[in-house]
Amino acid sequence: MSKKKRWIGGALLLGLIALTMFLLLRDQPFSQMAEVLAGVKPGYIALGLGLMFLFVGSEAMCSKLILGRLGHALPYRRCLGFSFVGFYVSSITPSATGGQPAQVYYMSKNGVPAAHGALNMMLIAVCYQMTVLVYALIAAITQPGFIASMGVGMNLLLLYGALVMLALTAGMLCFMFLPNAARKLMGGLLNLGVKVRIIKDRAASQARLDGQMEEYRKGAECFRRNPGLAPVLMVLNFVQLTALFLIPFVVYKAFGLTGHSVFELVGAQALLTLATSSLPLPGAVGASEGGFVLSFALFFGTELVTPAVLVSRGISFYAFLVLSGILTLVVHFTTKRRNAEKHLNAAGMTLEKKKSAVPAA
Repeated sequence: MSKKKRWIGGALLLGLIALTMFLLLRDQPFSQMAEVLAGVKPGYIALGLGLMFLFVGSEAMCSKLILGRLGHALPYRRCLGFSFVGFYVSSITPSATGGQPAQVYYMSKNGVPAAHGALNMMLIAVCYQMTVLVYALIAAITQPGFIASMGVGMNLLLLYGALVMLALTAGMLCFMFLPNAARKLMGGLLNLGVKVRIIKDRAASQARLDGQMEEYRKGAECFRRNPGLAPVLMVLNFVQLTALFLIPFVVYKAFGLTGHSVFELVGAQALLTLATSSLPLPGAVGASEGGFVLSFALFFGTELVTPAVLVSRGISFYAFLVLSGILTLVVHFTTKRRNAEKHLNAAGMTLEKKKSAVPAA
């Protein structure tokens, strides 16, 4: 991601945060809000932060496993660094579009070919999206009353999110396991794009499509060579998403509330994530907070739902945005230093070889 795009994404994110906080807090007396937040049990906040470490760490374990299968035995801490980079950059770019390219970039700087880095992120994305859909489907089946309570606006967002993610997941699986059908379909879409003048350079678009098709073919081949990999990735993604979806329940307990089960709050968060994750907003800021207020008032009540969203998003997004930003800088400078040392060592070895090649007088 270019420096200009990072600045634009950061400015947009800050603007959205400011607007979101204004809308959330404009009708909330400060003294009342402070009193409620002071009563939050700190142990549950620590538990929530631990769950977020599990969320990021699960993706890192996926990367370690996939890259290991591709011949790159990277230490777990380095994969964890890549995942924190992905969390940070995803948070400041619309629809999280910058996270994966940033991870691929730092993987390439650590000896992983860009093609293998892209393949790693693609396999993780496929398993992640499938897990989100399965989670949300189970929640929708088991909690039809909650969906009815979300209101028309949230239901429309839920339908939009479901259709987008379903289309993306189906398309990725089709590219991987039905390449001929996918090539014919995409070729027809390219021709249509040329006819309606959306696509100006047919050859360039075809070349990009062929490159993508090759990546998906490699992904399918990786799964075929390692039949146990996909189930393990699905389990890790289940753990990852469960950690994320547990945050509202942890906050619920932090406020000392009872009466609703963990399954209800986890299911509600799964549906909210599906509804907001496909929106073109950095970190889904605004939509996530607004959706939480509308959806979770059923559990927290109208008086506590605003403090609850501040604590919940503070744990699951804002605190880790700051932490991941700091760790991204650490990854950047550590990678830069490591590569500089490699170049110096390589230059020293070259010089030694030249010296040894000079015949003695």
